[in-house]
Amino acid sequence: MTGIVSVVTQSLILSIMALGIYISYKILDFPDLSVDGSFSLGGSVIALSLTNGVSPIIGTLLALICGLISGLITGILHIKLKISNLLSGILVMGMLYSINLGIMGKSNLPLFNFNHLFNIRISPLILVIVAALSCKFILDLFLTTGLGYTLKAVGDNPQMVKSLGIDIDIIKILGLMLSNAMVSLSGSLYAQFQGFSDVNMGIGTLVLGIASIIIGISVFKRLTFIKATTSILLGALIYQFTIYFAINLGIIPPNNLKLMTSIIIILFLSIGNPNIFANKNLNKRGVVDATN
Repeated sequence: MTGIVSVVTQSLILSIMALGIYISYKILDFPDLSVDGSFSLGGSVIALSLTNGVSPIIGTLLALICGLISGLITGILHIKLKISNLLSGILVMGMLYSINLGIMGKSNLPLFNFNHLFNIRISPLILVIVAALSCKFILDLFLTTGLGYTLKAVGDNPQMVKSLGIDIDIIKILGLMLSNAMVSLSGSLYAQFQGFSDVNMGIGTLVLGIASIIIGISVFKRLTFIKATTSILLGALIYQFTIYFAINLGIIPPNNLKLMTSIIIILFLSIGNPNIFANKNLNKRGVVDATN
């Protein structure tokens, strides 16, 4: 039972990261690789804060602010310097690796002996449930505002939004800032939960987040009453439990975790696209369309 609770807690922490990636990947159609560095940045900032006697609440907020700055830099590289979205994310991710090393002073920093959010009287599971649901509801509320609708419109049809006289560059940068802020917040919580911060803890963050998004949306897309953000939270739980049981039942060895992740994503993509293997040259009667 302890293992199950731990998986649920970890899944909810990572679901906050997935919500952040949802903003950049799904809403803005921006594959932001800098989130790998932003996740570690959150852990590095909270580690520095705790080791210097700063309140864990303030340290977590500082991690969120640093994530905002990380997204701002990615946005400036892409928008102002005209660097492609993939390359700008890679550049920021590389810069953050060195910055995170500089913040912590070494590659790994244990936090077991310091007061943090997960060694106080509140149950870690309750704390994470409140944090994840708060992020979900705040994001839902934001997306119903005029600015939120504009953000979604920029991702869907930037030319149309630009024709209305709206500065889409500012909107894109804002979206990237919000995305990286949530990823960094998740990183700070994850470091406190596992009891240490590591400079490499963010490797694979983007893939994990995309997996949660794809799984959640593929499984619950027919249930129109479930919001996308709720689907992502559930998707993170499904993904983590799939990995947990696959490893504990001996289906896959731990060193094949990345392979398992890729297979899971492929499977759920196939589920979400039932006609993916269909012959596009066949009409409804199964006859080859000569016009093609």
